[in-house]
Amino acid sequence: MAPPAQQKMKTKGTFDGKRANRNQPYNRPGGKKKWVSEHKVFDGSIGEGQGFAFKRKEKVKHEYNKLLRKERRKNTELKSQYTEQYPEHLRHLYEAEAEKLRNEVKTNRINRTKARMAGGGGPVEEEAAPMAVNEAPMDLATSIDPAADAGISSDKTDSASQPTPAVAASKNDSLPMSNRSKKKMLRKTSYQKTKEEFESVKEKQKNKKEEFLKNKEQKEEAIKKYKQKKMETFQMLSKKTKKGQPNLNLQMEYLLQKIQGTGPGK
Repeated sequence: MAPPAQQKMKTKGTFDGKRANRNQPYNRPGGKKKWVSEHKVFDGSIGEGQGFAFKRKEKVKHEYNKLLRKERRKNTELKSQYTEQYPEHLRHLYEAEAEKLRNEVKTNRINRTKARMAGGGGPVEEEAAPMAVNEAPMDLATSIDPAADAGISSDKTDSASQPTPAVAASKNDSLPMSNRSKKKMLRKTSYQKTKEEFESVKEKQKNKKEEFLKNKEQKEEAIKKYKQKKMETFQMLSKKTKKGQPNLNLQMEYLLQKIQGTGPGK
């Protein structure tokens, strides 16, 4: 027998349930919208759905883009504030002057470090030599006749360009090191301090290990002597007579020695 045909449910219209879409007003005119509490930041919830996670993600993305725009605007303002506007026909002069100042600062810093390393007399000799070389040709040009020999002029320039050791020593003595620079030279760096601390800890560990090994050796020696003495006493007391009985004479002698404090038991 063939199964009966499935009967369809006769319904009037669609079945949406009670208040299926709360965002839409009721069918009657002047219907109320869905009430949302004031403490709720976003519409909907996990249970209700209605795009809760999507709205939250979009809001976070929007706030992030706003922050990026603000940061970009701030950076462009700072860049435009500190850029120097030079006229085009004088730009090379300004750039050359800036480069010269940078080189001067660099050379001064190098001279200071050399002075600290050499004890205060390094840069004085370096500055004295070029000054003497620059002054020597001017003096020679005024004093030597045009008809003078080239050999004499070269000898004089060589003698003038080399400063005497007495002058260099006097200049070095005239610029002593300040207390601040001495303190800086004597001050230890963090690497030196860490290295000293590491060496001190290593030395302590080494001494501790040596002391432990020494105590261990003494303890083992004392235990060895104690066991040897016990074994000698046991062998003496375990001796027996020819008949296999314990030797009371040896035991009495051992007890007397122990009482007097001269026996092996002490």
